[in-house]
Amino acid sequence: MNDLLPEQSALWQYFEGKVRNLMARYGYAEIRTPIVEQTALFSRSIGEVTDIVEKEMYTFADRNGDSLTLRPEGTASCVRAAMEHGLLHNQTQRLWYQGPMFRHERPQKGRYRQFHQVGVESFGLEGPDIDAELILLSARLWRELGLMEHVTLELNSLGSSEARAAYRDTLVAYFEQHHELLDEDSRRRLTSNPLRILDSKNPEMAEMLAGAPQLLDHLDAESREHFASLRALLDAAGIDYVINPRLVRGLDYYSRTVFEWTTRALGSQGTVCAGGRYDGLVEQLGGKPTPAVGFAMGIERLVLLLETLELIPDAARGELDLYVLPMDDAAAGTALQLVEQLRGDMPTLRAQLHCGGGSFKSRIKKADRSGARLALLLGEDELAHGTATLKFLREERDQRSLARDALVDELHDLLA
Repeated sequence: MNDLLPEQSALWQYFEGKVRNLMARYGYAEIRTPIVEQTALFSRSIGEVTDIVEKEMYTFADRNGDSLTLRPEGTASCVRAAMEHGLLHNQTQRLWYQGPMFRHERPQKGRYRQFHQVGVESFGLEGPDIDAELILLSARLWRELGLMEHVTLELNSLGSSEARAAYRDTLVAYFEQHHELLDEDSRRRLTSNPLRILDSKNPEMAEMLAGAPQLLDHLDAESREHFASLRALLDAAGIDYVINPRLVRGLDYYSRTVFEWTTRALGSQGTVCAGGRYDGLVEQLGGKPTPAVGFAMGIERLVLLLETLELIPDAARGELDLYVLPMDDAAAGTALQLVEQLRGDMPTLRAQLHCGGGSFKSRIKKADRSGARLALLLGEDELAHGTATLKFLREERDQRSLARDALVDELHDLLA
C-alpha cells in the first residue's frame, strides 16, 4: 500500500475530473459504498474458488466475531447497496463509483495492495445496446485523454449459464486428454473452475491452450444473437475490436458479453479496463432476476499510462500561476488583502501568499521554488504608489510595475 504525494494527486485529480464530467454527460449517477462488507458478500458473488477469495482478500473478525472483508472489487458492493435501498424494483439504474479496493497480491509496477478503481454499472437493461453504450463511453474517455491509439478492445461472449455448463464438460474432457501438460494451478482448477485455465499466462501451456475448444462455438442461440448485435452496433459506431475467444474474466458472475481494453505501453500489465454482463448476480445475492452490465478501470495503471506516454497537460499538474510576495513585514497585510481580492475576481487563479517572513533573498528563493509562473512583489515603494511589481519567474522578460486596479486584466492576458 502506498502514499499518494502532492505532485501525484494533481494528476489523479485531472483523471478523476475527466471521469466525473463524462459520467454526468452520459447520465450516470455516483454511488458511494463502504470499504468494509460482510465476507459472505464477496465469497458468494466472486466465487469461492477464485484467486481473489482463496488468496487475496483482507478478511478479519470484528469484535462481535463477524467475518468482515475490505472490498476487493466494487460490483458486489454496488449490487448489495442497490438491493438494500430498493433501487432495482421495476426501474433501471446507471451508476458509477470510485474509491479504494484491497487485494493481497504481489505488488508490481502500477499494481498495489490498496488500489483505486472507477466502476460503472447498469441494471435492468438486457439488450446489447447498453453493452455498446458502456464500451462507447470508455472509448470516449480514451479519446479525451489522448489514449485511443494506444489501446485495443478485446471482446468475447461467455453465453448463458446452461451453455457454459455444456462447454465446461467439453473443456474438461480436452484438458484431461492433456493432463500431463497442465501446471499445478491448472490441475487444481480442473475440477473447480476450468474456464480460468484458458486465462493462464504459463508459456509452456500456450500451444495446448491454443488448441482448446472455443466457447464461441458452443454458445446458445440467444447469446449468439446478442453478440452479433453488439458487434453490429460497434461496427456502426466505428469502434475497432478483436475477438479473443480465451477472454473469460476472473470473476464467476460474468455471462454473455465480456470485454477488456488492453495496451502494450505498460509491458506485461496490459489491461486498463475490463467488464461485461453479470445477469445472474442480483438473483445470486437474493434479489429478483435483473440484467446487469458494467466495467472497472484501475486509476493507478491509467495515470501511469498517461505519464508513460506524456499525455498529461501542464495545466493538469497543479502548478501555481502566481506567488504574492510582500518584500518586508510592513507589506504583509496589504499582500494578504490583495491576493484575496485577486482570488475573488479570478476564480480559476492558482495563487499562493508568502508567509513566514525571512530576508528578501530567502523570500525570492521561496517564490522561485514554488513553481509559479509569476511573482507579485509588494514593498515600500509599491505601498506608497498603489502599485505592485510583476516579476516573470519562468521567462526572460523584464519585470513591470502595474497599478493594482489593473492587475486583473493583466493577469487574465498573461495566463490565458
